[in-house]
Amino acid sequence: MKYLNIFIAFFRSGILGYGGGPSSIPLVYDEVVKRYKWMDDEDFSDVLALGNTLPGPIATKMAGYIGYRVGGIVGMLVALIATILPTAVLLILFLTVLQAYKDIAWVNGISKAVVPVVGVMMGVLTWDFIKKSKGYFGWLMTTVLVIVSLIVLQVLSIHPGILIAGLLAAALLKKSKQADENLNKKVKTS
Repeated sequence: MKYLNIFIAFFRSGILGYGGGPSSIPLVYDEVVKRYKWMDDEDFSDVLALGNTLPGPIATKMAGYIGYRVGGIVGMLVALIATILPTAVLLILFLTVLQAYKDIAWVNGISKAVVPVVGVMMGVLTWDFIKKSKGYFGWLMTTVLVIVSLIVLQVLSIHPGILIAGLLAAALLKKSKQADENLNKKVKTS
């Protein structure tokens, strides 16, 4: 049953994630966090952040890790198959049909109509993450992080992976500095 649930979760998000990996992230979130409760919001955010720093498609990286976490190596393989195989088959079928009928107005309209829907899905997920960040950092720090991230990504055109890696390094350095301070305090009190 566990492997069937893994397959269903990633099949659904893979088959309905029109527009590639980024558009399937909200769908994976719904399956993994809300429906099956394999992870909480913080774990999912960590997987998403780390997955964005690594090369390759985000949907398959997330499927591989989450499948492994839930069902070991077999779970990883099931999640990867559920993510890749159906979309590869549909890609071949849809592109064959679209190529044959691409000049028909309603076919062209369907392709263009999906773009704003994917944008709204990504916006809703982004707003959810911002609200959760507010609970941890407060509105001021969250707003500063959002603005700095927008500047780094949009104005400076720095890759998101570099931004995430920098934030992870800063968090590790801060944690390491706090650990050193705590150790010094213990030594002084001894």
